[in-house]
Amino acid sequence: MNSLRRLPARYVQLGLRYPEYDAGGMEDVRAELPKRLFTVDEYYRMAEVGILDPDSRLELLEGEIVEMSPVGVRHVACVNRATTLFVTHFGDRAVVSIQNPVQLSEYTEPQPDIVMLKPRDDYYAGKKISWEDALLVIEVSDTTIRRDRYKLSLYAKAGVSELWIEDLRRDTIFVYRNPSPAGTYGTSLEFHRGDRISLLAFPYFSFNVEDLIG
Repeated sequence: MNSLRRLPARYVQLGLRYPEYDAGGMEDVRAELPKRLFTVDEYYRMAEVGILDPDSRLELLEGEIVEMSPVGVRHVACVNRATTLFVTHFGDRAVVSIQNPVQLSEYTEPQPDIVMLKPRDDYYAGKKISWEDALLVIEVSDTTIRRDRYKLSLYAKAGVSELWIEDLRRDTIFVYRNPSPAGTYGTSLEFHRGDRISLLAFPYFSFNVEDLIG
């Protein structure tokens, strides 16, 4: 019999999910249980009053508070590579935001690995970052490809114009463009080692895939 890790009582009360609970029959069980979905505002209020641990890596997906998976060494390196590449090439043409929240809707606020934002003189000190500010969202996936593909539908529904998923197990970058309110992207491309890739917002700049995934 498989053993399941018991969730802390306060996490159970909040409906917080652990990644390993997505396996087996837990999805069916969870679907039958009543859920209390949280708005982004409620999510922040819980953090302010100490219900949520400020050191926890969490994101809000369709009203559910989800624990983010730990990141590996290569994951960190790929985020650093992209950050250096984008800052060097684009300068003040964009703001490079690293592992910061982006509000997609009243109930959804993920923390993607990298977001290329439209430039602002105040670097978003006076505005909360939301989907319409994003020129490009990148999710780096070493062990989280299943979750990142689920989040793809959330980015598409919100209208994020371009999403990249760096699948480190396959050494492939999946590029998605032309979002639909139905939660799909009209354009889906794959880039492998030896290919060159460019952003929809900056088509005149292109990079080797190896520049991003190593």
